[in-house]
Amino acid sequence: MNAVNERETSIKDALASAEAARTEMENLHSDNQRILKEARAEKEALLKEAQSTRAQLISAAKEEAQTEAQKILSQAQEAIQNEKRAAINELREQVGSIAMDIAEKVLKKELESKDKQVQLINQLLQDSDLK
Repeated sequence: MNAVNERETSIKDALASAEAARTEMENLHSDNQRILKEARAEKEALLKEAQSTRAQLISAAKEEAQTEAQKILSQAQEAIQNEKRAAINELREQVGSIAMDIAEKVLKKELESKDKQVQLINQLLQDSDLK
């Protein structure tokens, strides 16, 4: 009977150990599920943060590109205006020079003779009332 009692005790100990192991496995499984849930939540938070950062970077890059494009456009417009002014000034100088050359040639032609010179001087004097 002693052997039966030992056997019964041995079986009870084995069942208790098995129950403890099963409880420990359930606790480990619960811990694993909790850790997985936390990891998923952290992953989602990191993804949201990354998407937000990405959107901010894209927005900042677009804004910077627009500012730079506007700056380049303003510089180009200013350069065009400067070139236009320079071209107009050069054209005025050329027209003035051509007008002077034409006037000089006309006066030389008109004042070839001494009579015409005297006539012009007399006309200028009459016009200025210095006579």
